[in-house]
Amino acid sequence: MDRIVILTGAGLSAESGLGTFRDVGGLWTKYDLEEVATPQGFARNPALVHEFYNARRANCRGATPNPAHTALARLQAALPDRVTLVTQNVDDLLERAGAALVIHMHGELTRALCGACGHRWAAPDVMGVDAPCPACGTASTRPDIVWFGEMPYHMEQIDTALAQADLFVAIGTSGNVYPAAGFVQEAGFAGARTLELNLEASATSGLFDEARLGPASQLVPEWVDEVLRGR
Repeated sequence: MDRIVILTGAGLSAESGLGTFRDVGGLWTKYDLEEVATPQGFARNPALVHEFYNARRANCRGATPNPAHTALARLQAALPDRVTLVTQNVDDLLERAGAALVIHMHGELTRALCGACGHRWAAPDVMGVDAPCPACGTASTRPDIVWFGEMPYHMEQIDTALAQADLFVAIGTSGNVYPAAGFVQEAGFAGARTLELNLEASATSGLFDEARLGPASQLVPEWVDEVLRGR
């Protein structure tokens, strides 16, 4: 049975109402990325950054998993030793759909991080500048999110999975954000077949062996059914 590595991007959750920073009129358009998604922006105005992520957290908590999330959770449950789920998304919709193990390379909205001691804990609905770390007491609380210019989480684990993959699948990714955009080449060099499932062609579509275009809520369940029939 193939070892499958699946990378999911914002397109997986878009049909659940969680937009991307490229969406016209979405939450991201109301803020300057340099001010709310960089360490420098947080240093300049932590209150603004907390305001932004409190809004994102509320948006996430109000969303529900769509059929694409549910299908991936079903695939992982059926093939627990063969499927690695990696996501660029910071929402918890895969987990709420039933996925047991999800590698969040860009962090999680539901987690908080102390900038002083590195302690992590479950984030409350609303965080602010004065919130103390429960471990060290320092008021250095930030969202446990990988901002632009920071190193993504779990890269060693992801690189190992890509090196061992027989099939790499990217779902709902733009192909513009590295290092995730380079995973298709990394997997391909290691001998894996590669498949893109996306609403429209990404910046890296030409690097995949196969690309299927359409809504994630349609394409992903169809592909999962195909994999499970062939196991």
